[in-house]
Amino acid sequence: MIDYIRCSLRSLGRKKLRTLLTIVSIAIGVASVVLISSIGNIGRQTINQELSSLGLDGITIGKARKDAVSPLRGEELAAIRDSKGVLKATGLNFSYTDLYMRSLVAQGVVFGIDEDTDSFISLEPLYGRTIGRWDLRAAARVCVVDQNVATAFYKRENIVGKTICLSLGGVKENFTVVGVVRSGGNILQGLMSSYIPSFVYIPGSTMQQITGQTDYDQVAVKLEPGRSAQQTGEQIIRSLEARSHIKNGYRAQNIAQQKDTLNNLLEIVTLVLSLIAGVSLVVAGLGIMTVMLVSVNERTHEIGIKKAIGARRPIILLEFLVEAFTITLLGSIIGAALGIGMVTAGCALLQVETTISLPLVFCCILFSVLVGVIFGVYPASIAAKLRPVDALRSI
Repeated sequence: MIDYIRCSLRSLGRKKLRTLLTIVSIAIGVASVVLISSIGNIGRQTINQELSSLGLDGITIGKARKDAVSPLRGEELAAIRDSKGVLKATGLNFSYTDLYMRSLVAQGVVFGIDEDTDSFISLEPLYGRTIGRWDLRAAARVCVVDQNVATAFYKRENIVGKTICLSLGGVKENFTVVGVVRSGGNILQGLMSSYIPSFVYIPGSTMQQITGQTDYDQVAVKLEPGRSAQQTGEQIIRSLEARSHIKNGYRAQNIAQQKDTLNNLLEIVTLVLSLIAGVSLVVAGLGIMTVMLVSVNERTHEIGIKKAIGARRPIILLEFLVEAFTITLLGSIIGAALGIGMVTAGCALLQVETTISLPLVFCCILFSVLVGVIFGVYPASIAAKLRPVDALRSI
């Protein structure tokens, strides 16, 4: 086998430019498949992290209709927390409203939160602090804004100590900014700014005091590992209906299922793009076949001499197959390294966690080598079938 490899490398070295171009075509195909597949996986993982940090994980409990009289107060929140399969639960009030600062107006969402909300919504402080227990007890007029709000009004991120006016329930109230956070939705906000607005967080007690609202708009529920979202949601609904004696007054929304649906869609898109990129591997295989056919024609006399001195058909066949294998393997390794390098550089540039699936890379290399060998079978079989007399006559 070592002699076969040495012979194939010597044969490839005779036509360096042709060999180099063939290796480059294979490398481009492999690199494109690795790059596109990795981008799809990294994008899916990043979006999942963003959705989870926005609280879009688990289930939410709300009223069946906006005008429903079914209560969703502290007592119901306590009952939900005590339900089987519930890890954590928190009440949420929110309002789409206008934000006023420096005689400017912007659209945003105001969340009334409590001390457990940061378990559902990622609030990473950049400057200042977040909402504390003392703010909730005092119903303080303080707020935390995300960096999008800060840059929209002041063109900088640190606006701790500034005053922002919020319109809640038809009443305008001034709030002191005590913190600026990197909201979990910043990447999504950058990509979908028309759909995901900026966020402002105030104490839930303050929001209820201003709006006069005594219950929650929704209750976000995080489940214990392994718990079924559908079964747990149905159980919570039955418990709440038994407490309130109101049928069909509540609804459970499986946010995790919607995230899974998005995951499936992203997987399909990634698969389709990878298959499109994989076409280049087939094109590279055709290039290998062409190169091998030319090589057989150029080495007909050499093949005749080898057969005349005792080389059998399997030996000639194996020699050309090893040559196709070698050139494909070199191109695949170079392409995989190139694809991994581009993915790593892109992630570093975008400050995104680098995730490379080594099994995917190995499968891509294996598929490329397999394609190269398959397309090399026909030229190799032609070389193996040459008769010594006919081959020696060709000079």
